[in-house]
Amino acid sequence: MSIVSQTQFLLRQEMSEFVCQNEGVWESCAYSRRSPFKDTPNEDAIGMIRVDDETAVFAVADGCGGMRGGEQASCIALQMLSESIERHDSGPDRLRVAILDGIEQANIAIQELKIGAACTIAVVECHRGTIRAYHVGDSMILVTGIRGRIRYQSVSHSPVGFAVESGMLCATEAMHHEDRHIVSNVVGDPRMRIEIGPSIALGQRDTVLIASDGLFDNLSIGEVVERIRKGKLPASLASLTDLAHARMLGIENQPCKPDDLSVIAIRPDPSVRFV
Repeated sequence: MSIVSQTQFLLRQEMSEFVCQNEGVWESCAYSRRSPFKDTPNEDAIGMIRVDDETAVFAVADGCGGMRGGEQASCIALQMLSESIERHDSGPDRLRVAILDGIEQANIAIQELKIGAACTIAVVECHRGTIRAYHVGDSMILVTGIRGRIRYQSVSHSPVGFAVESGMLCATEAMHHEDRHIVSNVVGDPRMRIEIGPSIALGQRDTVLIASDGLFDNLSIGEVVERIRKGKLPASLASLTDLAHARMLGIENQPCKPDDLSVIAIRPDPSVRFV
């Protein structure tokens, strides 16, 4: 298990162990691995940006499969995000501007490739005991308490995701739906929009999860919550990713969608108390 600080990118990864951070006021573990049934590079990318002792930004970008340059798009998205954060003054208000600017600049840069590349992105801004989520596409952000109560869940920008949110389709039906691969909002599209979540004050035992669709296309929300909500963070994440890979390999008689898989799990450091 590696310990990192400052800014860390995980690109084109085929990881066999987690990368963990336990500095400042946040504990995190990250994992990224290529789909088990493809020879091309992992198109997911992870970014972990430590802004100061109390502030960090975590992001997952997922290059759109079936389109040229998906891997390139996800790398550009995180690079633009990091550069924007570095350019802006510190402070939570300025950080929000930096994140939005970074995603918008990535949208322009990916379009300028002129190869039809695109990616999704999910970002969580962490300052002291508070978080805020930003996302484009179907990479998901989930916040759960130790008892399993879901405090926040992003809505996938896809026809199936909106159908589930409206109640027209149940979550189980969505996992089997033939159109679950269709995404209606991506970085690299002139019509891109950024969804901003609410400010959430975390409890000491809450867990924040950011993941590409390789996780939620293979596991139900209930299965994800049950494995990530308790226990030591590396062990919880291992339980989650092991089950996701077993599903992708068809070991269990369950919905199966082999895909690149990238996950970041984040918790407040239990030794820190905020006033």
